[in-house]
Amino acid sequence: MEATIGSTTLSLVRGDITAEDTDAIVNAANSMLAGGGGVDGAIHRAGGPRIMEECRKIGSCPAGSAVITTGGRLKARYVIHTIGPVYRDGEHGEEKTLASAYRESLKLAVENGLKTVSFPSISTGAYGYPVEAAAETAIRTVMEFIKKNNKLDLVRFVLFSDGDLASYTRAFKRLTA
Repeated sequence: MEATIGSTTLSLVRGDITAEDTDAIVNAANSMLAGGGGVDGAIHRAGGPRIMEECRKIGSCPAGSAVITTGGRLKARYVIHTIGPVYRDGEHGEEKTLASAYRESLKLAVENGLKTVSFPSISTGAYGYPVEAAAETAIRTVMEFIKKNNKLDLVRFVLFSDGDLASYTRAFKRLTA
């Protein structure tokens, strides 16, 4: 599923983010940039040790922020590491922090002259953010960003499961109607 917003294509696909050939893929990282499970572990395993070497030099990254490293052995030239919120109850600024993680990732892509970016569903794995709510925030934030910034050609959400794709598709349809 896709839509064109300004000069940017916004798309949703089911797949493996580590196989994406966009300029950058986004990693749902932890604040210590220490690798881990889920998409973070998969990206580090697929991309090789150069990514972790650069993460160690950077040190850390607070929730809602983003940093960029090489893509190592990935098809993507870069990995943008962003830290989403740990979901508690939705009453502790989680939505604001999640929106910031998407926005800061996109800003970093534009600042580095990148044209294509692929996102996973940030914070919906081990961090426990409900997928339906996360999808709404993610798509709305990306749409707002690309309406104001015509520097990106493609922003793709790469969803790992059929359930996640269905949640993002529902939000996508609501927000692009």
